[in-house]
Amino acid sequence: MAVITLRNSQKPKILSWVLIYWRILLFITLTNKRRRDKMATIIQKGTLVTASETLRADLKIDNGKISMISDQIKEENEDIIIDATNKYVFPGLIDPHTHLGIEGTLDDFESGTKAAASGGVTTVINFTDPNNSQTFLEDLAEWREKAKSSIIDYGFHSIINKCNSAVLEEIYKLPDEGVTSIKLFMAYKENMVNDEELYLLMKAAKQAGVVTNIHAENGRVIDQLIDEALNNNNTDPINHACTRPPGLEAEAVARALRIAEVTEAPTYIVHISSEEAMEEFIRAKERGVQAFGETCPQYLVLNENYLKKDAKEAVKYICSPPLRTLKDQKILWNNINSEMISTIGSDHASHPYLNGKENGIDNFTKAPNGLPGIESTLLLLYHYGVYEGRITLPKLVEITSRNPASIFGLHPRKGCLKVGSDGDVVIFDPSKSTVISKETQKQGTEYNIYEGMELQGSIDYVLSRGEIIVKENEVVGTSGRGKYLFRNKFNEFSDEGGQ
Repeated sequence: MAVITLRNSQKPKILSWVLIYWRILLFITLTNKRRRDKMATIIQKGTLVTASETLRADLKIDNGKISMISDQIKEENEDIIIDATNKYVFPGLIDPHTHLGIEGTLDDFESGTKAAASGGVTTVINFTDPNNSQTFLEDLAEWREKAKSSIIDYGFHSIINKCNSAVLEEIYKLPDEGVTSIKLFMAYKENMVNDEELYLLMKAAKQAGVVTNIHAENGRVIDQLIDEALNNNNTDPINHACTRPPGLEAEAVARALRIAEVTEAPTYIVHISSEEAMEEFIRAKERGVQAFGETCPQYLVLNENYLKKDAKEAVKYICSPPLRTLKDQKILWNNINSEMISTIGSDHASHPYLNGKENGIDNFTKAPNGLPGIESTLLLLYHYGVYEGRITLPKLVEITSRNPASIFGLHPRKGCLKVGSDGDVVIFDPSKSTVISKETQKQGTEYNIYEGMELQGSIDYVLSRGEIIVKENEVVGTSGRGKYLFRNKFNEFSDEGGQ
């Protein structure tokens, strides 16, 4: 093998050429970046849908922000043009209720946010999972590290499962870390807090400018009902619903909101599922309690009959609160229109079927609680809500974008189509249809709880801060491009601007 030896006189010349090469490369890179920075995205001829109206207009995004909304926007040579003729232009969805990255589930922040993006979700507010060996602020730091692979923007709710002076002090520090919401459980032995702790934690949250999320079920009585069911060999999946009756959800809602009334804490009841729970919620609202109600697509579309299927199929549908009746479904839709329900959260939890859900075939208590579905929210709400005449287009935007942004300290940066807001946009074609299938889904599970549903509408494009991250059902956004969101402290809920 020949060995080439450079003379000393040649070395400076080589180094000089290498330096010139790197300077040229740097110049090209910076030039391309400046060109990209100057490029705008213009969405033309679409129907913009806000929380208050629909209007035919063009929309321009510069440097990640909406910079202009007008009847006709003049395009420059290097602008990216998207034709939205006969299509709806929605603000990106905000999913305020996700469980990405939980141990034992299949979706981490990369796969989970890809699924979210494919469904038009451009922001998630995910729940931490407390590690009892560390503080809640340490939990948060750990979860922020986990989320760095996200392709969309994200924030966190801190789950609090104990109460002492140190924990109460931590609540006051959460807003400094950008977290302005906590979650408390009234069920599940490992996480539930008692009434005294509920009071102390909600009082601290109020004083800190933090919203309190509450999982409202009477856990102690539910545990007794489960023991009785197992003792009587009532182990089929439908017994999951039988041991978590609507009355125990309603009782917990009433109790939580009485404590909210005393503490004056802004309180967000997650996943309301039943007429009885809704009645207690409405009573509290009529007394002036500052409460917000959330429901989930599964409670609007599915029902308890899915838990009566063959056990191998039925275990897929185990969640808490459980699926309810068709009458409960109707009540929930009605209360979206009456503004008692403010938001929709997916409650996405991607438990596997193998070595997961299947463990509950012979004993429902062995199946992990929770359903996957983050990528189907918009399609389900459009089809069963707008297309079938239950809600209007502006109402769809109100419950999926504007309201969660307002409640959780992101408005007007997120959740609206306004000049100065982030360029988070969904372009939706109402003339096409979409068939939901595990074969085409982006989420990590081997099954889809909405399998085979043919839904009116199709998601053509999704933009996050002006960048196209989904194009014709292909996720093109890159892992790690999502940003952590520092959220504002809670202020009085307002629909000011209505966008």
